[in-house]
Amino acid sequence: MPRDLHPRLLRGFVATADTLHFGRAAERLHVAQQALSRDVRALEETLGQRLFDRTTRSVRLTPEGERLLPKVRELLLLHDELLAGPDIRRPLLVDLNNDVGGDDLTTVRVLTEAREACPGQELLARFHGGLAAAAGELLAYRLDASFGRFAGLPPGVRAGLAQLPVRFEEMAVMLPLSHPLAELERVPLAALAGHPVDVCAGNPTTTEWTDLGRRLLDAFGLVAAAPHTPPVGVDEVGHYLTRHGEAMLTTTGGPGIPGAVTLPLVEPVPLALVSLVHRPGERHPGLRALREAAGRLASREGWLRRPAGSWLPAEDAALLGEPAAVRPA
Repeated sequence: MPRDLHPRLLRGFVATADTLHFGRAAERLHVAQQALSRDVRALEETLGQRLFDRTTRSVRLTPEGERLLPKVRELLLLHDELLAGPDIRRPLLVDLNNDVGGDDLTTVRVLTEAREACPGQELLARFHGGLAAAAGELLAYRLDASFGRFAGLPPGVRAGLAQLPVRFEEMAVMLPLSHPLAELERVPLAALAGHPVDVCAGNPTTTEWTDLGRRLLDAFGLVAAAPHTPPVGVDEVGHYLTRHGEAMLTTTGGPGIPGAVTLPLVEPVPLALVSLVHRPGERHPGLRALREAAGRLASREGWLRRPAGSWLPAEDAALLGEPAAVRPA
């Protein structure tokens, strides 16, 4: 007798395979964990194959599950293409926020993973400077996806967008070599007392980042530097730091800056929650490829495991259901 496979069962399988965790997969799909478990069991019964080895401590793909996974990805991609209609032929425009590169930039790694997983989709990078600027482009349908601190957008803007938490990025400071703290290996927040910190207040395209910086400084009794006209490009950042002589708030994993050092902040470790942001209801299969790539990286690299002894604004913690701004060590 013919058997039908509902796409919901296949999506549940892929999400679980990507995260190897029923709870996180259920969160990604916005369903109850019990419902996801039922769907996976239903798929296994329909196919007559066990797709996962489950214990109380771990979830692993069986050899049958590993062989099935690429076929299911391809089937779901074709399904999404049919639903998207003629619009599927256009490229997906993805804002990376940062055009200066770096070894471990979240945006670049997610885009690269998505391109490798779905070579048939055209994903084009754009650079708008920050999520604040990109959000307007998203709402105007001139951009399809961006990354950044979702909690830092105005409530009215957030209401028109969807977000997927991707990674906790550890915050750092860029210091000119002449700065009194430049010879440290890491910078305790208390050591910044008396040293104004540049939070990019002069850049109107990154107001979500400035808001994060001010919340951090206020929480620990530190002072923000006066606003300056923002630099563009690695060399210009180096000149900017040398000229103003101030610590600039950033995250780890960025590029090397001529004439400067980037040092991690500690005691506690402040975090920036980076989300993938897009319009709700968007059916472009390139966006699904981007979301799935973000989920795979977050699971594989532990990007959403919050370290002990870390600081996160309450607004950002609320996106993940975490009540405390400071997580005890």
